[in-house]
Amino acid sequence: MYSSAIGCLYLHGFLSSPQSLKAQQLVRFYETHLTAQQLSVPDLPFAPADAIEVARAELKRLQQRFSQVYIIGSSLGGFYATHLAETEGVPAVLVNPAVRPFDLFEHYLGPNTHYYSGEVHELTHEHIGQLRALDCAQIQHPERLLLLLQTGDETLDYRLAAELYRNSPAWLEGGGNHSFEHFIERMPMLLAFAARFHC
Repeated sequence: MYSSAIGCLYLHGFLSSPQSLKAQQLVRFYETHLTAQQLSVPDLPFAPADAIEVARAELKRLQQRFSQVYIIGSSLGGFYATHLAETEGVPAVLVNPAVRPFDLFEHYLGPNTHYYSGEVHELTHEHIGQLRALDCAQIQHPERLLLLLQTGDETLDYRLAAELYRNSPAWLEGGGNHSFEHFIERMPMLLAFAARFHC
């Protein structure tokens, strides 16, 4: 039913990890319906410049093994996924993605506790500058991006993403929350989207 020739890179959000609910649901989905080797869920560093390089390196590794790779990015991971989709020419699925996170993060300057490890990270103006450097203010290839939004997102204003990605295919649900309720039930749609780019 699903292609074993398509790899998937999952990018988690701010202060999240591969232990998050969506990441673990994805791992189980791939183990059950595809192969574990097709999925990569890296633990992204806190600093945006480091995170994007880890993500890019993992994308390249997957591209050596699979004829097509797509990215799923959640929240800040959606921001990173947008940058990689635009610069590396790969398709990406954006789940309640962060838009202009450098503006939002002005309110998070200082210590921030990681949700899973308990480690405390210091958010600095340098980090905000790194985010600005990754921003894609104008989407050049909207057809490569599939947007998943829930209007009940309590962390981000879904309307910002709806505006930035207005020319991209989108799935908009009323209600829900920032983690995107019932995410894993959308996987057939995500895989069908990724398959469109498979030569």
